[in-house]
Amino acid sequence: MRLRAMSFLLAAVILAAASSQTSRASGQTPTASSAASRQAPAPAPAQAATAWPTEDGSVVLPEFKFGTGETLPALKLHYITLGKPHRDAAGHTDNAVLLLHGTGGNAHSLMNPLFSNVLFGPGAPLDITKYFLILPDDIGHGQSSKPSDGLHAHFPAYDYDDMVRSQRMMLDEMKVDHLRLILGTSMGCMQTFVWGETYPGFADALAPFACLPVQIAGRNRMMRYMAIEAIKQDPAWMGGEYKTEPVEGLRTANEMLLVMGSSPLQMQKTAPTRELAEQYVDRYLARTMAATDANDMIFYVNASRNYDPSPKLASISAPVLWINSADDYINPPELGIAENLVKRMAHARFILLPISDATRGHGTHTVAAVWKDYLAEFMRQTASKA
Repeated sequence: MRLRAMSFLLAAVILAAASSQTSRASGQTPTASSAASRQAPAPAPAQAATAWPTEDGSVVLPEFKFGTGETLPALKLHYITLGKPHRDAAGHTDNAVLLLHGTGGNAHSLMNPLFSNVLFGPGAPLDITKYFLILPDDIGHGQSSKPSDGLHAHFPAYDYDDMVRSQRMMLDEMKVDHLRLILGTSMGCMQTFVWGETYPGFADALAPFACLPVQIAGRNRMMRYMAIEAIKQDPAWMGGEYKTEPVEGLRTANEMLLVMGSSPLQMQKTAPTRELAEQYVDRYLARTMAATDANDMIFYVNASRNYDPSPKLASISAPVLWINSADDYINPPELGIAENLVKRMAHARFILLPISDATRGHGTHTVAAVWKDYLAEFMRQTASKA
């Protein structure tokens, strides 16, 4: 199976170095919108991966019906976990944390040392001796059911609502009836808003990082549409029944996605000459082209087509910690969307991280050192007082 390119896509520019953390969050009221006022320190040297004790699992959901009306006889969802579940006096899980990956990623995307080494250790915000972490492969990703398994372009046209509903059904199968936190990055960020609206009360707190809770439109949709059409317009695509990957279309799509996930400051530092810039692109394409299936890409890029939680944001009752980065090309701050929409949620706080040597554009969502203190404070604020 050739799906892991997008796990590198939005993280393409964050792997060069880890980042030092920003200053501790201010004592701002929960409904306020804020921007971190001080520049983050320069990045620290890259971190080595930790051998975390993950456990693999999977569920099969029979006759799963999608929002389009299509049905899959058996929808497989794969996941990994860390830590052990705990139940309160009433028998409900009280320490489960759902971690949701981005477009084209998988359950291992957030095992990146820049994320896991900072958050999962003793005393860290998501200490695995205290919390039960659940990292799923979404529909169309990783080891879960996806077009490249055999249905190709005839795979059901899933969307974020389907993904969230399947996640809830997966948790039911796992006997997890409550979540301490949902933390989602990029696509997972958008799914976190959907979770808050669809299953109010199921999670104590929501942490959406690197997205906007509005319809995917404007330049964002244009870039996605161009990537999809580049593949479909390649004669080698053959309506999804290609014998070999449609290389020309897939190359163009991957180039588009590289730009989407880029950070101008970091890319200039990484490739300060023409030769280095071209070598960077060549290496990126060699890696992603070898790991991307064209049908899978079309489906997961298009899964956002009808996403728009904005009309029901007021129904989100759980506390929300929403963080974006000012150098995020996919969610540019100049749109002013976040500052307006955060006011619709009763217990939401929006933080815009300023551009610095520590941020990595859209990929800042994985560089946990930049925003760890905000998350730690949020976990303290939303802890049960019982």
